[in-house]
Amino acid sequence: MKNVIVLIGAGSIGQAIARRIGAGKQILLADLRQENANAAGKVLSDAGFEVSTAIVDVSSRKSVHALVQTATALGSVTGVIHAAGVSPSQASPETILKVDLYGTALVLEEFGNIIANGGACVVIASQSGHRLPALTPTQNKALATTPAEELLALPILHSDSIKDSLYAYQVSKRGNSLRVMAEAVRWGKRGARVNTISPGIIITPLAKDELTGPRGAGYKRMIEISPAGRAGTPDEVGTVGALLMGPEGTFITGSDFLMDGGVTAAYWYGELAPK
Repeated sequence: MKNVIVLIGAGSIGQAIARRIGAGKQILLADLRQENANAAGKVLSDAGFEVSTAIVDVSSRKSVHALVQTATALGSVTGVIHAAGVSPSQASPETILKVDLYGTALVLEEFGNIIANGGACVVIASQSGHRLPALTPTQNKALATTPAEELLALPILHSDSIKDSLYAYQVSKRGNSLRVMAEAVRWGKRGARVNTISPGIIITPLAKDELTGPRGAGYKRMIEISPAGRAGTPDEVGTVGALLMGPEGTFITGSDFLMDGGVTAAYWYGELAPK
C-alpha cells in the first residue's frame, strides 16, 4: 500500500513542504480550482514526484469528505499539508471565517478520522493570529473545541463582533492554532501528530496581493522594521514543515511555530507597537 501525502492548496508554501517530504510517496494535490491543481501538479511531476490532483472546497464538509475518500483509495494517508485559505484583501469577513476557520476545522476533523499511525499534519496559519489581543480562557476553549458545524455560531464570531476582514483573519488564524492544539489530543490517540506554522510575509502570489492592496504600505513597513529586515521565502517555511512532519519532529505536536522575521516581536515590543 502506498503512503499518501495530501496537499490542500496549490500555493508556493504547500508545494515547498511537499517537495521535502513527498519523495517516494503519492502526492494528492487538491485545490478549489482544477487549473491551479493541474499547474502545481505539473511542476511537482516534472520534478520527479508522483502526483494526482483533485478539486476541494474546504468550506464544504461533503467536498472535504470526498477528498478523504479519494486519498484513502490511493493508499495510507501519512501526511496532510493544509495550506488553503483566503487573505484579508481577497475576501469578506464571512468568507474568511468560513474558509480559514471553519474549513480548517473540517479538514482536521475529517482527516483526523483516517490519518495513519505515525502520520503528521501541518496547518499553515499566520503571524496575524499572534497580533490579536489575548482572548478569555472560555473563548480560547470555544475556538479550540466547538464542533465544526457549530463553530460559526459562536458569539465571538457574530457580525457585530467582527470588525473587518483583517480582524476576521486574525481570529481565524488564532483559532487555527488553538484548534490544532486540541486536535493533537485526538490525533495522538491514532499515533499521529498535528502542528501549525504561522508564517509572516512570505513572497508568494497571495503576499503580492497584500503588498499591492490597501494595507500594502503597512506590510512594507513591517518588513523594513522587522529584526530580519526582509520577507521570507516558501523554501524557508518548507524547511520547518519538513521538520514537523519528519522523523526528527516526532516529539512535536499541538504546537504553533511563528516564523515572521521578528515582525510580531517588533509589534509587541518594538517600533511596530500600536500607539
